[in-house]
Amino acid sequence: MKHMKLGSKPDVFQTEGSNIRFVATELATDIVISIGDVKFYLHKFPLLSKSSRLQRLVASSNEESDDEVNISDIPGGSSAFEICAKFCYGMIVTLNAYNVLAARCAAEYLEMFETIDKGNLIYKIDVFLTSSIFRTWKDSIIVLQSTKSLLPWSENLKVINHCIDSIASKASIDPSEVEWSYTYNRKKLQSENGVDSHWNGVRMQQMVPKDWWVEDLSELEMDLYKRVLLTIKAKGRTPAVVIGEALRVYAFRRLFGSLEDAVSNGIDCTKRRAVLESIVFLLPTEKGSVSCGFLLKLLNAACLLESGESYRDNLVKRIGTQLDGASVPDLLIPATSAENGVYNVDVIMAIVEQFMSHHSDNGKMTFQDDDEIVEVEKFASVSSTSKLAVAKLIDEYLGEIAKDPNLPVLKFIALAEMVSASSRQMHDELYHAIDMYLKEHPSLSKSEKKRLCGLMDCKKLSQEACMHAVQNERLPLRVVVQVLFFEQVRASDASARSDSGADLSSAVHSLLPRENGNSYGSSRSAATTTTEEEGSGVPTSSDINSFRSMRLANNCGGSERSSTSSDINKNGEDKSTTTGKAKVMLMPKMLSKLWSGKAHVGENSSSDTSESPGSANPEEVKSTPSRNTRQSTS
Repeated sequence: MKHMKLGSKPDVFQTEGSNIRFVATELATDIVISIGDVKFYLHKFPLLSKSSRLQRLVASSNEESDDEVNISDIPGGSSAFEICAKFCYGMIVTLNAYNVLAARCAAEYLEMFETIDKGNLIYKIDVFLTSSIFRTWKDSIIVLQSTKSLLPWSENLKVINHCIDSIASKASIDPSEVEWSYTYNRKKLQSENGVDSHWNGVRMQQMVPKDWWVEDLSELEMDLYKRVLLTIKAKGRTPAVVIGEALRVYAFRRLFGSLEDAVSNGIDCTKRRAVLESIVFLLPTEKGSVSCGFLLKLLNAACLLESGESYRDNLVKRIGTQLDGASVPDLLIPATSAENGVYNVDVIMAIVEQFMSHHSDNGKMTFQDDDEIVEVEKFASVSSTSKLAVAKLIDEYLGEIAKDPNLPVLKFIALAEMVSASSRQMHDELYHAIDMYLKEHPSLSKSEKKRLCGLMDCKKLSQEACMHAVQNERLPLRVVVQVLFFEQVRASDASARSDSGADLSSAVHSLLPRENGNSYGSSRSAATTTTEEEGSGVPTSSDINSFRSMRLANNCGGSERSSTSSDINKNGEDKSTTTGKAKVMLMPKMLSKLWSGKAHVGENSSSDTSESPGSANPEEVKSTPSRNTRQSTS
């Protein structure tokens, strides 16, 4: 820290009690300077020779026969006046970044100009500020911090502007040109802790990071910080990502700490709200300059502080453009009211909507070149990758919010449907979320379960998820049958290279969907029947066990076939061929019951039939009963 010493005489100011200051000399004092409840017993001559204001005040007090002069409105108070008084006496005074501005404002108040005396206090302080303080990083910040208590004097003297310009200029230079101790709030480098960094025996020069200044500026109050950051941005030499990092550091220092406790305890958060709104205002417009996680923390704070709708909308739009960079914990924004559930799902739905509109599948983008609008193809892979990441993110988020007992099923479904089906390569996370919701909401009606499970496509479940689903008692029976069916199809395809496997695959594929789109395997097929037990066409538990046995037998088919390839039964038939035929006979029988049950429901429930886009026409079923085994249930 820079400092300046003034005067040469010893300091003979003394204190009596807490309110009396006097000069210990042989000469009797002849003037009393009153500042609040503090009184200075001094001599007129040294004071009046340096201060025009005291000359006028003493002249007016002599007319009133009063030796006491009141200057309680002096900036900096009694401590600043004491510096000025010691300078008048020629006593040693040390000025530094902490007291120089108060002394400067007090000298301005006392009118200690060059016109009164050459080398007066104002001149000496201005030289010190220009030659030392404004050239030093740390001192400029300290002085800027002290300006708030000295308004409006510090503003009128342009000290604030000088400090801000000095700080912004230093923060904007190339880090390779930074030679001073560039920060005083950072953690020490290894070399400063006595651990030298070497490369091939040669000491490496420590590189100054581009964001070296962000921690120091977080010491400033928001009004000054905002002015400094705007000046830095105006110079145009600082990357947007560094500006974003500065705002992140400031937010964690000044905003996020104990915010939830402050709101819950009813503490006045006006100051915090102003900080938040200023940070949102200062955010760089360049994409990627701030992380999605930081933006979501700001949005969470905006919801807690009930900031203006424009600030929340701004954040929602920005988050929507880079949602693929978020994580599930970032999305868990608490609801503002316990009646609305644990989490604020509405704001997440607004973000997803922004993301989907930003990543629309129009396949083209436009830009202007030489006054001509040019249309080019988008890089579809970038958008596709983002959508896959967001689909996985939302499915994992659904698994977390499914634990909320107050989350309406329609809101859960609405959020799940906002992600396009093509963006979900696998439905394991979605299945986990649905299962969790069923577990936490056991009172769901059959129609609600049907619609909820209709979100899931059984064909996109992994083998592990299928095995879990088959044993899951919370799932509707028809969904379990679907899972078994497609697992058996997958197993039969894997063994299609063998004769018996080929027979089974042919039989199964004869039951699979036609090209007209009427498909048993639709992800909505679990949502096309009103009940799992009604009607004689519903598979029984023995049927499901038969499915499971078929799956196990098929999984072991390869080893059985290899060991019994030459084993012929008494009738001259291959055992593996006989097993394959048994599977083929069992599958159509079970699926026939499933299809006939669907046709029965179609005849008796017009409301359910209307919900199922691929359900059977009752008149067709009556006229051609033999087609029941081929009729779609989805």
